[in-house]
Amino acid sequence: MRRMRRVKIIATLGPASVDKAVVKSLAIAGADLFRINMSHTDHAALGNYVRMIREIESELSRAIGVLVDLQGPKLRIGAFAEGAVHLRKGDEFSFDLDQTPGEANRVCLPHPEILAALKEGDTVLIDDGKVRLKVVATTAERARAVVEVAGRISNRKGVSLPETDIPITSMTPKDHADLAAALIEGVDWVAISFVQRPEDVVEVKKIVQGRALVMAKIEKPQAIARLEEIIEVSDALMVARGDLGVELPLEKVPGLQKRINRSARRVGKPVVVATQMLESMILAPLPTRAEVSDVATAVFEGADAVMLSAESAAGQYPRDAVATMSRIAEEVETDHVYRGIINAQRAEAPNPTPADAIAAAARDVAHTLGAKAICAWTDSGATALRIARERPSSPILALTPKRDTARRLALVWGVHAVDTHDPSSVEDMVQRACRYAEEEGFGVTGERIAIVAGIPFGSPGGTNIIRLATLGEAN
Repeated sequence: MRRMRRVKIIATLGPASVDKAVVKSLAIAGADLFRINMSHTDHAALGNYVRMIREIESELSRAIGVLVDLQGPKLRIGAFAEGAVHLRKGDEFSFDLDQTPGEANRVCLPHPEILAALKEGDTVLIDDGKVRLKVVATTAERARAVVEVAGRISNRKGVSLPETDIPITSMTPKDHADLAAALIEGVDWVAISFVQRPEDVVEVKKIVQGRALVMAKIEKPQAIARLEEIIEVSDALMVARGDLGVELPLEKVPGLQKRINRSARRVGKPVVVATQMLESMILAPLPTRAEVSDVATAVFEGADAVMLSAESAAGQYPRDAVATMSRIAEEVETDHVYRGIINAQRAEAPNPTPADAIAAAARDVAHTLGAKAICAWTDSGATALRIARERPSSPILALTPKRDTARRLALVWGVHAVDTHDPSSVEDMVQRACRYAEEEGFGVTGERIAIVAGIPFGSPGGTNIIRLATLGEAN
């Protein structure tokens, strides 16, 4: 089950992938993690999914990660007396707190915090940006706006406010309940929606208390404005291009994808590129050429993972979508220009530590000697993350005493994780690293590996040695 590619694949579970045989086929086809979207999943289904994935993990003898994606606040207008209205360009339209069914010139916006935050000149987007209005006047209970992009709006359509800093937390009561259920089930990653500020991430991390890692979804302009601060407090990031493309001009999204990816990689935080990667495969057995190029671009950028949403959750060809994404990634990573692009994106670690220096040295030593793998003994996963940040030409074999760490590392570029007990001595460290490298298919007798570890063993954050070894020889 060792992948030959470095980038990881996340597959979302849903109606098309509730059967264990289907989910197992997705794992075999290339899925390294499974995403459970709490917008469409109750707690009973969540528990069933996690138990199913753990069974498959045991059957395949490979660590598989579980990512729970919290829904976040859903801002919606109220209902209309006639079910819908058609707004024309130049019309004046109001949003208020009146629960009376809406009419041609007004509708309820049952979010007093939004009305309090709106100001003259702010943009209001309805139904994923299909209708756009500009606010011209506000009070605490009402906002008047002028229609800039006409269209039909119907009951309870979503509202987006790209220019308004909304004074609400990213966690709703539903999210708190979903998060508690996810932690009970022992999930590995939690993704937060509606992140506007670093405090949104800190709030979740205080609840999680290390029981899972926390991923910030970058989907709002407010998050872009404070990107560096959000990266600092997050364990990983997701480029949520769907919502980002609603709240910002579409032409800005590709550049932001690159900026988020490189900013996070500089500090060694994993990045997931998501949304509409193989969208046409919801209904078709083959993707478009543009979709293939989109996936390839993310791989060339060195993203840690690429994600399938409806393609695997509700599509007609979930296994084909995963297999196609895997083939694209493998082809890109063997392209003669790939390594040059990856190396050109390398940046020095900010405030480097001795462990960062060891990781960089391991990359160079492995490249110079043509090592078949860099074997990282790691308790928390930090050593493997530091090495992955360097994007070495050699794959990374992470050996950890914690199954939780192995599962979390399923998200990380180039890392193949195996859970095993800590070494008892330097000799044991080398011998077992060599044995696992051979057993997991990284090399054969006579080939070299580089080993990175910390002495004394079992002390988190103590990475301090590099050792070279030859497979099949007494070390």
